Amino acid sequence: MSVAPSPELISAYAACRAIAKREAKNFYYSFRVLPRHKSDAMCAVYAFMRKADDLADDESLSVDARRQAMATWTAAWRASRTTSTTDPIFLALNDTQQRFAISHDLLEQLVSGTTLDLQPQPEGVHTLEIPTSTGPPRTLQVYDSIAALNHYCYLVASVVGLVCIRIFGYTDRRADQLAIDTGIAFQLTNILRDIKEDADRDRIYLPADMLREYAVAPDRILALAAGATPHPHELALLCALELHAQTLYRSAGQLIPLLDADARPSMRVLVRIYHRLLNRISANPGAVFTQRVSVPASQKLAILFLGILQSFKARLIG
Repeated sequence: MSVAPSPELISAYAACRAIAKREAKNFYYSFRVLPRHKSDAMCAVYAFMRKADDLADDESLSVDARRQAMATWTAAWRASRTTSTTDPIFLALNDTQQRFAISHDLLEQLVSGTTLDLQPQPEGVHTLEIPTSTGPPRTLQVYDSIAALNHYCYLVASVVGLVCIRIFGYTDRRADQLAIDTGIAFQLTNILRDIKEDADRDRIYLPADMLREYAVAPDRILALAAGATPHPHELALLCALELHAQTLYRSAGQLIPLLDADARPSMRVLVRIYHRLLNRISANPGAVFTQRVSVPASQKLAILFLGILQSFKARLIG
């Protein structure tokens, strides 16, 4: 017989759900079509990820201060595994780990991915000094190759996928690799969408080997983000990365049937939203240099409505 959750645990999950509802955007649409216990778990994982991301990205602090804040928070999380805690995120996450057999190692990898951008020299990255006409040079970090970029995507997105499928439920071990590929597809979509925002923060996630192949200098990405008109070979670079992501989205189609029936509609919602975002970028790749491309809320709601219908059907059959 299952034990009723304590008032503190109920409150902790409610706090995580509030964070997910406020911040998760695309992810929260998919959470809503899960059974409640799986939806609660996804909100707990998301709230944990969100806190780690916020600490790593807080530009009101120096990089050293962010590293210290992350180290302090990580130590508190690790301590919460064996000692009592009042932190609602840690409470909900610890319960989620126990209920869905999520290993500490997976969550440690997730935190490692979050802190990559805080490292002075992440693996597979080289640093460039770009001269400016008005002040000191800009320091850029560029991934060496598509292989190095894929490894980055694994740490920041595929690990999330591996955590999620443990909540969704599956028995076929092929699901692990398919979740890894799907996570990379999602992150490449994010990278294409965020080119301008990342360039404004001196980050270029387009890999150096592809930049060379398409004869695009890193400082040209800065110029494009500042308003320069893209040339055909520069748009071709974006299309090549988009095609790489499109290939990986095939894994999502193979993954969904391997998940528990009550979780498939949620995964379909997430894949449809992200894939539609990639297709919008594909239709007008130059737009990523001038705006943050997104899927209109009306389209997301239509996808969500279909997911709710599919979820209701799956529960009736189950």
